Amino acid sequence: MTPRHDRRDDGGWLAHPALSVLLAVVWLLLRQSVEPADLIAAVVLGLVVPRLTHRFLGPASNPRALGTALRFTFVVLWDIVVSNVTVARIVLNPASAPKPAWVPVPLDTQHPTAITLLATIITTTPGTVSCVVDDAHGQILVHALDCDDPAEMAAQIKQRYERPLMEIFG
Repeated sequence: MTPRHDRRDDGGWLAHPALSVLLAVVWLLLRQSVEPADLIAAVVLGLVVPRLTHRFLGPASNPRALGTALRFTFVVLWDIVVSNVTVARIVLNPASAPKPAWVPVPLDTQHPTAITLLATIITTTPGTVSCVVDDAHGQILVHALDCDDPAEMAAQIKQRYERPLMEIFG
C-alpha cells in the first residue's frame, strides 16, 4: 500500500507571504531590472521557493505591529553600521584593550520566531555572537568582543531588540 501524503501541511502557494515578497524583491534588486522576463522570474521564485521549502520552514509567523517592525528594521541596520565602526576601531587600533565577556540575556519572550530573530540579530551585529539559546534557563548566552558591564549590555539587548520583537510577534 502506498503511503498517503497529508495535504493539510502543504502550506499552499502563499504559506510564507513575507518570504515570497522578499525573494521577489531581492531578485529584482540583484538583476537591477524590471523587464517583463525579470518580473516573471521574480514572481515564479517568490511562489515556488517557499512552496518547495515549506516543510523545512514550518508555519509562517504573522507579525502584528508592522510599523514597529519597520522602525525595528532601521534600528537593527543602524546598530550594525555603528558596530562595524566600533569593531574596526578596536581591531585597527594597536593600543586598544578590549574586554571580552560572556553576557547571559534572560528571555521574556517564548515565541520561537522572536527568539530566533533575536539570536540572529545579536550574531549579525559585529562584536557580539549569540552562542547558546538555553531553553532550560530561559536565556541567550552572548559573547561580546568588548564589554565593560555585562548587566548593562543585557539590558540594552532586551530594550533595543527583545522588547520590539515581543511587540511584533506577541
